[in-house]
Amino acid sequence: MVDDGDPGEQGSLSFSATSVAEPAPCPSLSLTLKLVMVGVLYFAEGIPFGFIITSVNAYLSGRGVPPEQIGILSLLSLPWSLKFFWSPLVDRYGLRSSWIIGAQGVMILCLLGLASLVSGPVTLSFWLLLAMLCLGSATQDLAIDAYTIDFLETKELGIANGIRSGSYRFGSLAAGSGLLILSDVVGWRPAFVGVGVLFAALAITILTFRSFRLPRAASGPDQKHDSPLAIFTNALKSLSTHSSFWAVILFVLLYKAGDAMMGIMVIPFWKHLSFSSTQIGLVSGMLGSVATTLGGLLGGWYTSRFGIGISLLVLGLIQAVFHLGYWLAALPGLGRLALFHLPLPFVDLAVPFYPIYLASVGESLAVGLGYAPFMAFMMSLCDKRFSATQYAFFVFLFVLSGRLMGFVGGFGVKYLGFANFFFVTFLVALPAFALLPWILPLVRQIEGR
Repeated sequence: MVDDGDPGEQGSLSFSATSVAEPAPCPSLSLTLKLVMVGVLYFAEGIPFGFIITSVNAYLSGRGVPPEQIGILSLLSLPWSLKFFWSPLVDRYGLRSSWIIGAQGVMILCLLGLASLVSGPVTLSFWLLLAMLCLGSATQDLAIDAYTIDFLETKELGIANGIRSGSYRFGSLAAGSGLLILSDVVGWRPAFVGVGVLFAALAITILTFRSFRLPRAASGPDQKHDSPLAIFTNALKSLSTHSSFWAVILFVLLYKAGDAMMGIMVIPFWKHLSFSSTQIGLVSGMLGSVATTLGGLLGGWYTSRFGIGISLLVLGLIQAVFHLGYWLAALPGLGRLALFHLPLPFVDLAVPFYPIYLASVGESLAVGLGYAPFMAFMMSLCDKRFSATQYAFFVFLFVLSGRLMGFVGGFGVKYLGFANFFFVTFLVALPAFALLPWILPLVRQIEGR
């Protein structure tokens, strides 16, 4: 491999095995149009997640399917974690929009097939259709992430990821909680068909508006004939030429490790304090979703205003510090201590406000704040010629770290108790910042600061 320039510069690399041309500049689009595109694309990306995790789960439970079979949903969702392994196909063949529309077509057919089966027993055909839907969803994710990286400039990644966070969550809620409400009104079959119609509308939108079908970054003559394996290898070689590649890998693994370790134990902590499911749903679910969405938008604005590097530091520290809210709520005597009573309008009733309420909303807000610069950071490192493969690689590392830390979290509570455990999650969030002396110069180089 020959390095023709500074290893931190995107698009300045050439390989002895594969000579790759400079990426072509993206046709000029206004920032407003780009943000609308991000909103539409990530709304589409959020729909399958909410549908599988919430709606299908509720449907199966309502049909009396035993818990051990419902657990199959976790296996069916593996494509979302493993999509990295077929990401080179998206970089090698066709337009991003072709992959998006093709994946949506597969999901539409699966949804119509599922709708035809909802009145009968849950058979192997039902599970196979769900598996195909998850595979189509993961492939759609690859193409959407790659296309977003292709048309956004580095300075736009912050605000775009703020919009992305809110749009994804809205799509997930629409196909999750929203579909549950709809199913109570019209039944499961029309509800499933409705999701298919929604995807059809999104596919028509992408086909109708040219901004969703921009050409790919230019590739050299050799790359056009490369195998997916060669694309895979060259994509990783391109990343490894960064002088701080080892620091990047560790940073991706560690930046959200504290969140992942704590997140899996939040609901058990609520139950440990004997709060009702309604309280958990209202505060941790509804208010938490609003806070995370607001945090994502604020984090996106801050990242665009002050840059990715300083945002990783400032918003990341806020993200870590808010772990201490749960630590305080878990201290003896504070768990069920009502800090104040909030009077409700139009009724003679005051609702007690507990420390865990503040901890939950604050932590959800902080998670959103830290999300935007972190996603912008990973996107900024991607070479537009290999954006599907490289971004999927970062997501794979991020998900792997999250799964491992979530597993460790259960043992942490068992041996440390909730209060000490939550304090440890704060400490676990700190090592990532020790890598900033290597990360910040790389980010400044990419941003041209």
